[in-house]
Amino acid sequence: MGSCASKGKTEEDDYEDKIEFTGANVHLITTTEAWDQKMEEAKKDGKVVIANFSATWCGPCKIIAPLYRELSEQYTSLMFLVVDVDELTDFSTSWDIKATPTFFFLRDGQQIDKLVGANKPELQKKIVSVVESIETCEK
Repeated sequence: MGSCASKGKTEEDDYEDKIEFTGANVHLITTTEAWDQKMEEAKKDGKVVIANFSATWCGPCKIIAPLYRELSEQYTSLMFLVVDVDELTDFSTSWDIKATPTFFFLRDGQQIDKLVGANKPELQKKIVSVVESIETCEK
């Protein structure tokens, strides 16, 4: 498991770095308006949101990104978001992000679980647990 402490954004960070974090069913959040829109959409659709607070320069974030994309394709009943902590510094601070990646699991905008660090088995376990709880509630 790894995690990165926050660091300032450099000129080398550019859009191409963000590409590896998105794709499949992962949505990049670059504004608070986009966050609010996705939260509304998830609430309307009854989806649990997994928000990955990440950074383009963070090694562990890059390592877990392919798995996160793969999980987004596998579990389409969930909404997968990526928030660039350097792009939305104040917003990330309001979520008390101390290290990246940090994953928040949200239902109706409220935190139901959290994972700090690039722990692949734990991320998979938490996602399976969320999906099973949804299926139990629907029965």
